[in-house]
Amino acid sequence: MIVTTNPSTGKVIQEYAALSEQQVDQQIKRAKAAFPAWSALSYAERAQVLQRVAASLRNNKAKLSQLMTDEMGKPVKEAGPEVEKSAWCAEHYAEHAQAYLADLELPSDAQRSYVKHQALGTLLGVLPWNAPLWIAFRYLAPALMAGNTCVLKHDPHVAGCGQAIVELFHEAGAPEDIVVNLPIANQQVEQAIRHPDIAAVSFTGSAKAGAIVASIAASEIKHAVLELGGSDPLIVLEDADLEAAADTAVLSRIINAGQSCIAAKRIIVAQSIYASFIDKLQQRLSQLTVGDPNDVATDVGPIARADLRDNLHRQVCESIAQGAKCLLGGEMPKTEGFFYPVTLLVDVSPNMTAFKEEVFGPVMVVSSARDVEHAIALANDSEYGLGAAVWTNNAQLAEQLAWQIEAGQVAINGIVKTDPRLPSGGIKRSGLGRELGPHGIKEFVNAKQVWIK
Repeated sequence: MIVTTNPSTGKVIQEYAALSEQQVDQQIKRAKAAFPAWSALSYAERAQVLQRVAASLRNNKAKLSQLMTDEMGKPVKEAGPEVEKSAWCAEHYAEHAQAYLADLELPSDAQRSYVKHQALGTLLGVLPWNAPLWIAFRYLAPALMAGNTCVLKHDPHVAGCGQAIVELFHEAGAPEDIVVNLPIANQQVEQAIRHPDIAAVSFTGSAKAGAIVASIAASEIKHAVLELGGSDPLIVLEDADLEAAADTAVLSRIINAGQSCIAAKRIIVAQSIYASFIDKLQQRLSQLTVGDPNDVATDVGPIARADLRDNLHRQVCESIAQGAKCLLGGEMPKTEGFFYPVTLLVDVSPNMTAFKEEVFGPVMVVSSARDVEHAIALANDSEYGLGAAVWTNNAQLAEQLAWQIEAGQVAINGIVKTDPRLPSGGIKRSGLGRELGPHGIKEFVNAKQVWIK
């Protein structure tokens, strides 16, 4: 049984029957059966379907937003934009997929030689709860426009969102079974990965779970794209626009109650401005409202699950015991639901829990850097390498630092974000492969070399 729970109240929303092994097999075979006809369509014909799905997303924005708020606690003022961003992703690939996958002519000893990008077949997407629509569509839109069909295994805590996504395709008049829902418990994922009709896997989640998914896929000689955890550094140097840097650091840290892989999790500040910048952060963080995600005045909603909140509190308590100073928050609320206060930890060193582990919640971690070299060393002192940010008005230095930071993407004087136009992904324990942009759509195609004489 799959159970969805409202994190604002701790009360059960709905129960869903998990598919049996036989039903899993049947669902995957349905997507496989839809592949020949779907892949045979032209890019223009597939684009028409994705455009209708985008329209369906917008037509159902209120319903979908409320579903996310109920199932995982996303504040309403963030839920609507997530629906819009998902629609944008569908439209982007509808418009650009053909150009991204155009034949690539390469000179050789042949009369003509080129690379053709062809769909792999039926894919499995194993998705998390923290951005139920956006992460689904950054998997679905490029995969479908490349000609693949998709199996959607959403997180059990957002089972309603998974069902709603498939219903969107029905409403849009999409060909039957190009996207099928797979409501199963997490322990059933191995069966799905090993199914002979699954050609490749897209996984977003923790590094621990990603390692398991990768090992199973590798044992079946199946390609896997992994978008895993992050402990993103945000470096602030003396010559930065400190007001803008503080605004962005706070926004990046508290979006989705801090439950984002690409949130700014470790704020690394030049020693000369350390105290003044902490004051700016504390002032901003103290003004945030934690509360009912249905209230438009709420900035920070609940943590998605009780066990996640317990782990977050463990990280805070251990870090304080190790010498970090807590300037805000840090205490477990006694109210119903899974809320956690906005927390500011300063004087955090690399040996502390909040520096070493990914902190998934509204907890800001601040460290001091002696100089630029020390800032880079601190930024790279992590098993993760997803995103990073640098704040300085020295453009040349900023780019040099971007090249030195061990991460899949670096924002200079801006926020780390995902964008359909640009590739996103990590290195080290933050993942394998890329999503989005021209790189993302090429992850799930056969780059076939054709040699003609």
